[in-house]
Amino acid sequence: MESAVSFKNINRIAIPAIIAGIAEPLISLTDIAIIGNVENNSVEALAAAGIVGSFLSAIIWIVAQTKTAISAIVSQHLGANRLHAVKTLIPQAIYFNFAFSLVIYATTAFFAEAIFSAYNAEGLILQYSEDYYQIRALGYPLTLVTFAIFGVFRGLQNTLWAMKCSLAGAAVNVGLDFLLVYGVDGLIPAMHLKGAAYASLAAQSTMLVMALWFFFKKTPFHLKLSLNINPRLKGLLLMAANLFVRTAALNFAIYLANAYATDYGKNYIAAQSILMNIWLFFSFFIDGYANAGNAIGGKLLGARDYRNLWELSKKISKYAVLIAFMLMAICGLFYNQIGLVFNKDVSVLAIFSSVFWIVLLMQPVNAIAFMFDGIFKGLGEAKYLRNLLLVATFLGFTPALLISDYYGLKLYGIWIAFFVWMLIRSAGLVIKFRRKYLQKEV
Repeated sequence: MESAVSFKNINRIAIPAIIAGIAEPLISLTDIAIIGNVENNSVEALAAAGIVGSFLSAIIWIVAQTKTAISAIVSQHLGANRLHAVKTLIPQAIYFNFAFSLVIYATTAFFAEAIFSAYNAEGLILQYSEDYYQIRALGYPLTLVTFAIFGVFRGLQNTLWAMKCSLAGAAVNVGLDFLLVYGVDGLIPAMHLKGAAYASLAAQSTMLVMALWFFFKKTPFHLKLSLNINPRLKGLLLMAANLFVRTAALNFAIYLANAYATDYGKNYIAAQSILMNIWLFFSFFIDGYANAGNAIGGKLLGARDYRNLWELSKKISKYAVLIAFMLMAICGLFYNQIGLVFNKDVSVLAIFSSVFWIVLLMQPVNAIAFMFDGIFKGLGEAKYLRNLLLVATFLGFTPALLISDYYGLKLYGIWIAFFVWMLIRSAGLVIKFRRKYLQKEV
């Protein structure tokens, strides 16, 4: 019988998860590359896309933590051979995500000007940000329901279905980006930034339709809502609430970085938009192995197989770090060409190139942090993840950013602060895992 932590089994989950994971940041990178090369006001449009993209990511990451909670609970019950106990829980969690997404839309869409003013956006950048966000915000219900369903898939140890949905969405987005941003003479008017927003909505709709098809055809679950609240819903929402707080702290760091970059000037926030989206792309790439750790770790915990849980952590660590070094090597070879994909402005490219090496240098540390993040989520350790992120953000990242700003380091300081942030996160997770699970594996 094949081991749960064999190379084949880990990569059966990790590789589709990598492809599915990078599809979302690939959509944002495509938007930024196309918008950044529009001839008129490209720097302002690029800055607006970066600011809105950061805010959207913040909101979606916070409210989509039910996906991780669903995945953990489904995988643990799968390992314990008790999937029947969560059949009424799944539709309740999905409908909760849908209702919550409507609340988020109602409380942000009408305050777009105030929200992006808080990012220090003004003038044309603020106007572009408002217009872009008003359209993109319509996608909240689509994305959050899709993510909840992806959590079910991952809990069932299947990331292939999510990969297919994500690839289809990315293909739709890329195709429509070119058609709607630039337009087609005599057929489609050039919509510029708004065109990119509509392309994203179409991509999100495609992913939802496909996810629902796999959900109904391939899983043992349904969407019939039971009025009897599943007793595990409280635990799921508590886990999600801890992850909400954790992700809010995570996104506070990203918000603070973008607010400071905007304050330094439009060229700085344009360069920061490129750096942040590449960092997110790398993060989602490496996160494929974290997803494997999440799914397999939860199943092993449900089966109380601590020996294989320890083996899982060692193997996935090696794979994730190897991926990180590969990304560093590829970007090192094309260091001076990467920025040109996103923008042609000489000053923006100069700022980007001067800081990009820090983003590359931190990738192995990121790999360890993201991998243990995934395992801890599968184990249901949401409270510890919350507390560690709060410490890393408010006792690591924020002081480092303030000190760097005081000494005028600008984007250097922002990415040094991110490096400090990731070092605290990775160290805290490794130490906790060794203390709690090393003694159980024998």
